[in-house]
Amino acid sequence: MRISKFPQTIIFAVTSANHNNTRRNPLPLYQRAMMVQDFSKDIGIPSLVIPIDDIGQSPNFASYTIKKIEAETEMQLHLTPANTIVLCSTPVANLYSELGYSILPVERIPGREDKYHTKLPWEILEGLAKPVGKGENKTKEELVSYMDPTSIRLWNVYGIWDKIKMLFSDSVIGEDGDLTESRDYNTYVREMDTIAELKFNETKNYILPGRIGDIGCAVGSWIKLACENERLFESDFYGVEIARHLFQVCEQRKENGEFLNPNVFFLRKNAVSGLVYPAGTMNTIHSSSLTHEIESYGNRDKLLSFIQNRYLELAMGGVWINRDVVGPEDKEREVFVWFQDADGTNLGQEPKSFADLKEYLDSLSTKERFFRFQSDFRKEEGYVLRTKSIFVDGIEYHRMKLADVCEYLSKKDYTDNWESEMHESFCFWSFSDWKSHLESVGFQVSSKSHAYRNEWLVENRYLGKTKIFTSEKDVPHSKEDLIPMDFPVTHMLLLAEK
Repeated sequence: MRISKFPQTIIFAVTSANHNNTRRNPLPLYQRAMMVQDFSKDIGIPSLVIPIDDIGQSPNFASYTIKKIEAETEMQLHLTPANTIVLCSTPVANLYSELGYSILPVERIPGREDKYHTKLPWEILEGLAKPVGKGENKTKEELVSYMDPTSIRLWNVYGIWDKIKMLFSDSVIGEDGDLTESRDYNTYVREMDTIAELKFNETKNYILPGRIGDIGCAVGSWIKLACENERLFESDFYGVEIARHLFQVCEQRKENGEFLNPNVFFLRKNAVSGLVYPAGTMNTIHSSSLTHEIESYGNRDKLLSFIQNRYLELAMGGVWINRDVVGPEDKEREVFVWFQDADGTNLGQEPKSFADLKEYLDSLSTKERFFRFQSDFRKEEGYVLRTKSIFVDGIEYHRMKLADVCEYLSKKDYTDNWESEMHESFCFWSFSDWKSHLESVGFQVSSKSHAYRNEWLVENRYLGKTKIFTSEKDVPHSKEDLIPMDFPVTHMLLLAEK
């Protein structure tokens, strides 16, 4: 800000102030503000740090920032093109130019949109995140030389170097710190709240008092219910959530006083790459509908690492309560499937846009929607769902693996999050597979653990839509050759004790 020939105040507008723990913005506002204030001590000019929330891609970002600065300073600072110069190297500078502000380009060479006289901040960040190979120490030293000593000092104090490497090396987490960028979080939050009581009632008798963690806590609903249980009044609760949208809801709920127990803490950490709790400290760890996402958006090694980390975090005698979907025991077995074709159109018009996808999918018959599922399911991951059509007494059946039938049944009605669901695998392990892998790292699986079938799904979404048959014949010739089969298990409750 300037009123005369010389600057009177420097305003550091810290953008995306409500973001942290992402590749785009790894550090929380308070750490960035500390570095800025430390850096500006020797400038000799008063400085202010103003947080600017992320509002996405917006042509009004420049005017929003100016208004936000006014609001954050109790309307004391009124910035105009006459009293303010903007320092900016990114294309955002054009938005300020359109408002009449003069621009100092910082790293950018004046008049050259594509030329810079020094490294850009994100180039330094990405370079520091790369693994150090043979002969690359000099390169790292060069990158560090671009950083101000105040930043280096705080990076050392807060261990930021390792955090940066973790964020940039983890393939599970997206640029904004989420598992998936295709999920409608408004829908997701409503679903989590709706089924929270079911999840809690299924797990409450197995929770051990003490230090209790909920990994993938979504909007904190499970913790909220646990806080109301008198058996757990003296416990401390630690919710972990990586998705920025959901973490913000948790923090807001705590601020609103929705948790009866004051000892509720939320952490925005990645539970896949390492420990989120100190080793040997937790009495109970809870996770729900999470492990299949790690398998789906990451890989098998990451899931196995997740399992190992939970074992290390538990105190002796502690329990990991894992509630999730599960595949049938004989998932590779080939079965014969009939799909209803009279509950919708079988000649649906392809949607013109993504916004029309739900309406299009909802219009399809169960049979026609299966064909769309067959085309979309884990296509990006290279999966091919193979079927063979046969007719028995004039009725069409589809021969396929039992696991593929279960995958379709579990996802066919989630048309509002279709693109996200198409990435997710539910049936990669059966209950016995899970038991075997847990025991291999040292867990004892309680006899109270079990796989089960969600009868509501059967009654409301499966019956009348699909029938599954087995046969003792490789090619059944009449309906007498087809043996009706019950719908398999859909979920599991695993109680893994250390």
